[in-house]
Amino acid sequence: MRRLTLLPLLLIAVPAEAACDLKGIGLEDQIAKKSELRESANKQTVRDLRTLRDAAIVLDAYKYGTECERLVEIVKALAANPEKAIEQGGDTDEEKAESVEETREPKGPPAAAESAKDPAKAR
Repeated sequence: MRRLTLLPLLLIAVPAEAACDLKGIGLEDQIAKKSELRESANKQTVRDLRTLRDAAIVLDAYKYGTECERLVEIVKALAANPEKAIEQGGDTDEEKAESVEETREPKGPPAAAESAKDPAKAR
């Protein structure tokens, strides 16, 4: 009986970890409001903002609350000032873009990739 009365006290004493405020970003609303972000020339900036937002979601899912909150702050700041975001994100170095694309492709042994596609080859 005594344990049951202590349980609610323990729950109150241990604060719940605050979740990252992902809804507070309001990225899609910011995009709709800012004409600069709706221009076709700035599609990459919008994609980058959405990628950063998605990264915050992943960080939150893996319980990296502090990192998630920091990323939310960055996305909010960039979305609030699209001119600066566009100016900072205007890197058109093709070699750099190619190296980024290469890092996005999953790495793995070719045999494992082929056997996953065709189970008959795995035997």
